Amino acid sequence: MIKRVFDFVFALLGLVVLFPLLLLIAISIKIDSKGPVLFIQERVGQHQKIFKIYKFRTMFVKSQKKGLLTIGDNDARVTKIGYFLRKYKIDEFPQLINIIKGDMSFVGPRPELRYYVNFYKPEDLVIFKLRPGITGLASLEYRNEVELLKKAKDPEAYFINSIIPDKLRFNKLYLKKRNFLFDLKLIFITIYRVVAK
Repeated sequence: MIKRVFDFVFALLGLVVLFPLLLLIAISIKIDSKGPVLFIQERVGQHQKIFKIYKFRTMFVKSQKKGLLTIGDNDARVTKIGYFLRKYKIDEFPQLINIIKGDMSFVGPRPELRYYVNFYKPEDLVIFKLRPGITGLASLEYRNEVELLKKAKDPEAYFINSIIPDKLRFNKLYLKKRNFLFDLKLIFITIYRVVAK
């Protein structure tokens, strides 16, 4: 209950305080390339319920037809403003809306596409007891995921066979260790690492 109240209050406060910045980002996206300001995609959430996640659009329209994974920070599908937004995780700001709606939390497993969830083993489904989060143990461990994929001979196979199982290991660890103070610790670590870039 404390976690949900914290999420709701600070997500709402964040949207209010950041509104001028969010508006400026939206205008920049529209000027930089054609297409909508927001990128909306279906993800698998708590209890395996499908929800729509919101992000600032960082790629050219229809880029997903060329692959679901982003390969390296210099992926040709990423727009100029999109590179900046991704580097500082600003593209995630619209997920404050998801938190207010109750689809997400500040801390939890990152929500995955159904396509990749289909590769989970039965014992992995335990993580769906939790609301997905903007940050978490797995997110912090794999903050350079796009660069790891860039180095892989077969990025898709590497993601499915290596990254997904390891992320699930961290998500299960979070499931065991989670509490309000631990969440605050992960939030502060996330902010520090983003600012320190």
